[in-house]
Amino acid sequence: MSNPTPPVGPGLPETQTMVSDTVPARAPEREGKHAKKGGKPASLWTDAWYDLRRRPMFIISVVIVAILLIMSIWPSLFSSIDPFNARSCDLATARQGPSAGHLFGRDNLGCDLYARTVYGARNSIVIGVLTTLFTTVVGGLLGIVAGYRGGVVDTVASRLTEVFFAIPSILGALLIAATFRGKANSILLVILALSVLGWPMVYRIMRAAVITAKGQDFVIAAKALGAGSGRIMFRHLLPNSVAPVIVVATINLGTFIAAEAALSFLGVGVQSPDISWGLMIADARNRFLEAPLPLVIPAVFLSITVLAFIMMGDAVRDALDPKLR
Repeated sequence: MSNPTPPVGPGLPETQTMVSDTVPARAPEREGKHAKKGGKPASLWTDAWYDLRRRPMFIISVVIVAILLIMSIWPSLFSSIDPFNARSCDLATARQGPSAGHLFGRDNLGCDLYARTVYGARNSIVIGVLTTLFTTVVGGLLGIVAGYRGGVVDTVASRLTEVFFAIPSILGALLIAATFRGKANSILLVILALSVLGWPMVYRIMRAAVITAKGQDFVIAAKALGAGSGRIMFRHLLPNSVAPVIVVATINLGTFIAAEAALSFLGVGVQSPDISWGLMIADARNRFLEAPLPLVIPAVFLSITVLAFIMMGDAVRDALDPKLR
């Protein structure tokens, strides 16, 4: 007599073998919207970069900023005329209109307007970048320490910040620049004047982000494993709190460039023989009706630069904030 066929049930090995042989195993679902290859979930920065690459506003602003940065670093690539050479200026040709050799014409001193505009980008952008770096580092460090420590440290830092917030930025920078005018390099003086009053905003944003993040599980786990305060602040809290600071810093960069132009226009910013767009606008204002281009050209370059940085900051903010996607 032949052996009876063994029963097949849902929990027996034969059933499992049959199912595994007939039904292909499903690939593990990827986590995140744009997971990396290999099933690894994408991070916030990966998702943000994926989103930014598809935003025309971000692409346009990055291209403009890249051109301006190259112009500020290597202005000779854009103009063969050296505006700092007195021989390139001729008073007899002052305020002449555009011509074949002078794309934007000449300014009130007979200097090539295009060359001065190109070389003026360096000081304007350098002041904006260095001021942004200084305010971001100072405000970010104070914010992460105050937000993590709390107590007396947080109270003292917050009250100090409120004092600086009570001072109007342009008025305070104007006062500082006018007080120390002639006692330091004009470019360094503008950076100092704008930096003294520019860090409180970064401080508040970093402090709020750290206060929100320090109650998360990964911080509690790090404390339980014996991590010190420095490691928790800079290895755990900083990477998870820096996103809003980057957004604000990008927008502030354009704001600082505009502030430098305002100080130079008022006569306490960049001084001759240095060149900046704000100084060019100030020099051309008295002859605007007679020759508008010496004022309009640097004003247009200034507006495009500020707009490009603000557009880039807005795009980064939208990409880093999941609620705005």
